[in-house]
Amino acid sequence: MTLPEGWELVVGMEVHTELLTKSKLFCGCENHFGSEPNTNICPICLGLPGSLPVLNKDAVELAMRIGMALNCTIAPSTFHRKNYFYPDQSKDYQISQYDLPINSNGYLNLPDGSQVTIERAHMEEDTGKSTHLGGSGRLAGADRSLVDYNRCGVPLVEIVSGPDIRSSEQARAYASELRGILIATGASDGRLEEGSMRFDANVSVRKTGDPLGTRCEIKNLNSLRSLQRAIDYEAARQVELILDGGTVRQETRHWDEGLGETSTLRVKEDAEDYRYFREPDLTELVPDQPWQDRVRAALPPMPAARRAKLLERIPSATKAQEDAVVVVIDLDLEHFVNAAADGGAEISIAVSRAANELAAGIDTLSNLTTDAFTQTVLMESKGELSATQSKVVLGELLANGGDPKKIAAEKGFEQMSSDSLGATIDELIAKNPDEWQRYKDGDDKLSQFFVGQAMKVTQGKANGKAVIAELQLRK
Repeated sequence: MTLPEGWELVVGMEVHTELLTKSKLFCGCENHFGSEPNTNICPICLGLPGSLPVLNKDAVELAMRIGMALNCTIAPSTFHRKNYFYPDQSKDYQISQYDLPINSNGYLNLPDGSQVTIERAHMEEDTGKSTHLGGSGRLAGADRSLVDYNRCGVPLVEIVSGPDIRSSEQARAYASELRGILIATGASDGRLEEGSMRFDANVSVRKTGDPLGTRCEIKNLNSLRSLQRAIDYEAARQVELILDGGTVRQETRHWDEGLGETSTLRVKEDAEDYRYFREPDLTELVPDQPWQDRVRAALPPMPAARRAKLLERIPSATKAQEDAVVVVIDLDLEHFVNAAADGGAEISIAVSRAANELAAGIDTLSNLTTDAFTQTVLMESKGELSATQSKVVLGELLANGGDPKKIAAEKGFEQMSSDSLGATIDELIAKNPDEWQRYKDGDDKLSQFFVGQAMKVTQGKANGKAVIAELQLRK
């Protein structure tokens, strides 16, 4: 989405991610998604009188992993009570970190080379889940509400970026890269559909060069598509409002995926409205240097390092191949690519097939072995399968598994003989004399025209490289 000339979009992100601990942040209740409602609860996570919180050490380690992966400073931190009245917290406060977070002053480099600052990545407990029955499914107009407290006390890290994002596309890239990092650290499973990772976008607009405008926060976006659409809509709404003589009000807004628009949820609270004060039952958290060193040493390679390592194997990678590598890493498919390359297949073909066919069939990836993928790409690399045929074989493998050579034989995917292919090329040259002359005169792009025509008349049996070789012989 492009704003009118002279206008600039400014976005800051707040990303909440649940941590992959066995138990909750301050008690021994199970941290598990999908349990029967109100079964993973106890006096501590419900905040009943006389209960005392005890900090989960594993959650602290996962929080430090996140901070280290985001180039943050790890520092002594404290916990506060964030007070508010809403039924998703039975004790009417949330234990969070306020002015002294465990992680601060970091940054995240995106694949396009831009950088987003990380102001803080602090620890807190999650809230329960309210379900509003009747009406639109929201609180306003509901007949009644149900609350599941299983999620109360689940450990969270809230990652707050600086207002550095300038487009919805960059916001999506940031969220995607951050999700990959959280999964790589082992801190999160990144399952947006289960709410284990949720996005809040602070959106404002301004005339280029002006001070920051008034922001509106769009809450609880649970997909990359929704994130991008919501930011585009909200930015356009604010510009239109200002141009009509109105004023943007700082508020929290709800995104309606069906309607494709945001609406007022509540007037935005400031920090003082929450009446933060120190949690009296928890001491200061001070991760000493030996502990930090152990956590840092256990960190696996992050997505950026894995991308760079994979790109090293592709000589003179094109922009399209670089983009494909981003997809491969995002979907954790590099082991397929590396296996194919180690098996003698062309790595550029392996990257393309992984970023397209495997990405499209990600839900049935368990049917495909690295050996079957390697054999398929190897056959394409040797010219035994055309690109079209290779895609068909991979589609069958993803759907049902099996032996790629057997699948190719059953579908009649034999390699065309050079004599047969040569005759086909001669026919195409005769039917397309103008294109052939332009190709002979140096318009090399027309080679793809002849490849496409050859694939059409041979029903996908021609090999693109062989077609180009035959053209070169006749040139």
